Amino acid sequence: MNIKLHIISVLALLVLVGCEEKAEKEGLNQAEEMIAEVSEKHAPDKRVALFDIEAVKKDNSFVLKGESNMPEAVEELREKMRAQDLEFRDSINLLPDSEGLEGKTMGVVKISVANLRDEPKHSAQLVTQATLGMPLKVYKKEGSWYYIQTPDGYLAWVDYGGIANMSEQEFSNWKSAEKLIYLKPFGSSYEKADESSQSVSDLVAGDILELLSDENKFYRVKYPQGKEAYVAKSEAKPYQEWLSSLEMEKKDLVETSKKLMGLPYLWGGTSPKGVDCSGFTKTVYFLNGIVLPRDASQQVHTGKLVDTTRNFEKLIPGDLLFFGRPATDSTSEKVVHVGMWIGDNQFIHSMGDVHISNMDSTASDFDEYNYNRYLRTKRVFNQEDEKLLYLKQKDIFTNGGNQGAAE
Repeated sequence: MNIKLHIISVLALLVLVGCEEKAEKEGLNQAEEMIAEVSEKHAPDKRVALFDIEAVKKDNSFVLKGESNMPEAVEELREKMRAQDLEFRDSINLLPDSEGLEGKTMGVVKISVANLRDEPKHSAQLVTQATLGMPLKVYKKEGSWYYIQTPDGYLAWVDYGGIANMSEQEFSNWKSAEKLIYLKPFGSSYEKADESSQSVSDLVAGDILELLSDENKFYRVKYPQGKEAYVAKSEAKPYQEWLSSLEMEKKDLVETSKKLMGLPYLWGGTSPKGVDCSGFTKTVYFLNGIVLPRDASQQVHTGKLVDTTRNFEKLIPGDLLFFGRPATDSTSEKVVHVGMWIGDNQFIHSMGDVHISNMDSTASDFDEYNYNRYLRTKRVFNQEDEKLLYLKQKDIFTNGGNQGAAE
């Protein structure tokens, strides 16, 4: 009898433990499902949104761990947990880490081109670049590296050599100052109003500097970190004058693209120092007053659909052509390349280097490879789209327009 009772007790205990483990697992699954749901809603593209959260079971409750730069998403997760009566302790680190950054949660690129990487180390992959004067949100610091977000939303790491860290007030003062934009593909600034004097730094098209004064054939300028220099008037324009002069004509996009002919292909490059395919289209449009999303797989979701059947007669200069692998019953579409139409059956793109390719199958320079992997054409030229940032409407460098994405 005692043996039977013992067996029954052991079985009951096993059932109880099993039920507790099942309940614990179901609770954890429920929490994980909530996290996944919120992440899918607020951070479907990890390149532009940070929601790195996990739920850890501890005793009869959960510990929410991780970090995010989206307070509204974190609050939605909390509300979902409360609605399901799931007890939790919130250990989520909401960025920016103002204390760790000593209040300097803004930054401005201080060199001609800053390399932005996917990890805080120089050996990490180059994911994008940011040119001089580009405002950045700064979220946290790790060693000599800063986790930042560009005006188009891209998240990456930049080392201390590429950024001038600023408080909100310092950034506001910088943004309020008059600016200059450098327009020549490559050049330099100088210590004196004389091109034979010592150079201060190199410059590339799209660099933005503070404009201090006009001195004969030169502009006196100031860098975000405070050093001063001179830039030849023939190579730059006061920023507001440049912005006002932009007419967004199709020919302007073509002219700009041809000035970058021969640039080497550089994975992650978005400047005249080297461009990948989407970095090239992004640079061309930026020099005409429009900020495109960073990658080809993001740019394809902007603008208006023009063609999917290789009916190139529909296209106008400035249209973006996308290439890759079409969707099948078992695989999703994969966009891997982009170029810009320039007319006469030709498009310009960065592949090996920046060059022109032909879609005319009878031409001697017919690009059969890209013709065969063509997916569609989108028109972003003068299109209204929340993913397109027009500097005339939403200025990120000065207070001349509405509030910028980095404010």
